[in-house]
Amino acid sequence: MNRLEFHPEALDDAKHARRWYAERSAAAAARFEAELQRALDFAALMPEAGSPGPTDTRRLRLHGFPHALVYRVRTPVVLVLAIAHERRDPGYWRTR
Repeated sequence: MNRLEFHPEALDDAKHARRWYAERSAAAAARFEAELQRALDFAALMPEAGSPGPTDTRRLRLHGFPHALVYRVRTPVVLVLAIAHERRDPGYWRTR
């Protein structure tokens, strides 16, 4: 299993998304956290399974949410670049 490392702004993405869901529903926030954790675990276990993206990235969609986990594989590290909202400001994370 690969080690996960996080770009500081990716952590901000996750906190912002979780807070947005929590303001609307504690259950939705819990589902978001669980789905994000599932995607992180999957990326660590099978990093090449994510869809190829721009600038040597990979992407895993979060089921049930309009977000994707965007990362780069640098075995033995998976560098998480963003928890990107798929419908807002696409590609904002590319400078990371």
